[in-house]
Amino acid sequence: MAGFIEGKDRRELSFLPECLDDYVAEDNPVRVVDVFIDELDLSGLGFAAPAATGRPGYRPATMLKLYLYGYLNQVQSSRRLERLARLRQQMRDLKAMEHAVAAAPDRQVSLTDPDARAMATNGKGTGLVGYNVQAAVDTKHHLVMAHEVTNVGHDRSQLASMGQQAKEATGADELTVLADRGYFSGEEVLACDAAGIKAIVPKSLTSSGLKRGFFGKQDFVFDADRDLYVCPAGQELTRGGHRSDREGDVIFYRHLTACSTCELKPRCTPEKLRRIRRWEHEQVIDAMQARLDRMPGAMRVRRQTVEHVFGTIKDWMGRGHFLTRRLPNVGTEMSLHVLAYNLKRAIAILGVPMLMKAMRA
Repeated sequence: MAGFIEGKDRRELSFLPECLDDYVAEDNPVRVVDVFIDELDLSGLGFAAPAATGRPGYRPATMLKLYLYGYLNQVQSSRRLERLARLRQQMRDLKAMEHAVAAAPDRQVSLTDPDARAMATNGKGTGLVGYNVQAAVDTKHHLVMAHEVTNVGHDRSQLASMGQQAKEATGADELTVLADRGYFSGEEVLACDAAGIKAIVPKSLTSSGLKRGFFGKQDFVFDADRDLYVCPAGQELTRGGHRSDREGDVIFYRHLTACSTCELKPRCTPEKLRRIRRWEHEQVIDAMQARLDRMPGAMRVRRQTVEHVFGTIKDWMGRGHFLTRRLPNVGTEMSLHVLAYNLKRAIAILGVPMLMKAMRA
């Protein structure tokens, strides 16, 4: 019958699976209902033709199929049928989303912004979907030397990149970079060292032994001249085996006999003996730790510098979110915030006349 709202052909191709008909098993009773109703002469059975005015209704055959299918499954209420249909559609949508997440390289899919990703937060098992803003700020004038917006959910791979950008922006031959422990990565510190950047980053405290009250690696003193560690009990741990991992060669130091009779063993390890792991480039980490020891207020300086900038810009944004979507657009939006911030800082430092004169020079 013409003039009614037509339903979609279940054999029409779609996404996951190829067509709606693929959702229905070949021996499903609904197929019998479909064929049975299609064989009926609905006009001869008294079903009315479409109304000449008003919004078109659904085809009587479609509605009769739904009702008969409902009665076949002991669902006589049309409202209950509607709720079940919506529920099944939601289940299909969830299944399609499950396939999309599994196919994504990082197993993440954002429905609001395809480029946004889950960012690490302080809460265990929590995450905020958005972007990761990086900034390098000078400690004297609080000007942003370099910035970048990424969708990487952590800071561990950002230290060398931001340090190099700041070094190029300032034109300095050497640069000291302060960052919190979230930036700690041996490979990043090594890259900074090779680029003439002195990194000062607290080590990450990830050892489960520290949480149980055992001595940490920092309690073992390395003697570079003799290539050994001295443990809290005064015993010398010498070089043992080594292996390779994603960071390079790793050497293990141990004492084969002292641990079994040591009075401090209950505070050191539950294993037969204590092993200390040392990276092949650990000397750059030791040098960085020495710099941090000579500058105990480094993290306070870092907070007073970069957190001031982020706090100011967040206030300007109304403590809200980025207004744009997709990584390039968000990067542009952040660049405008940084430009406005730097202009305001430069005006405060030089004054409007001096700043204009410097721009024209």
